[in-house]
Amino acid sequence: MSASTNLDLVRSICADWERGDFKRVEWADWAGVSTTADDYRELDGERILVFSHYSGRDRTRGVELGEMRSNVAALFQMRGDKVTRLTLWRARDRALADLRLAAVHKVPASCRRSRSQAGLRH
Repeated sequence: MSASTNLDLVRSICADWERGDFKRVEWADWAGVSTTADDYRELDGERILVFSHYSGRDRTRGVELGEMRSNVAALFQMRGDKVTRLTLWRARDRALADLRLAAVHKVPASCRRSRSQAGLRH
């Protein structure tokens, strides 16, 4: 693809986005891309931090997106019932550092031991 063809493609993608149309994805090298929210943190009355991950498959190489590091974060800044700002991070730890928050590692329920399994009394 020539440079001007690439530029035209990117312009058409951005034009779609400017209209609020995020449906067209045939230009992407990924198939079946989706995002799943893993955790929500209400930081204060106006900010919600969401940790999520992506899934999908690279059409060219056949690599699953889940095999790559895809743990991301999004900060929703709210005013009333509207999102006024959305900040995205490609790495959760970077979001935590930028927001000066401590990491909280949740242990999946399947890995948790009960108090009795851990040898503790109730």
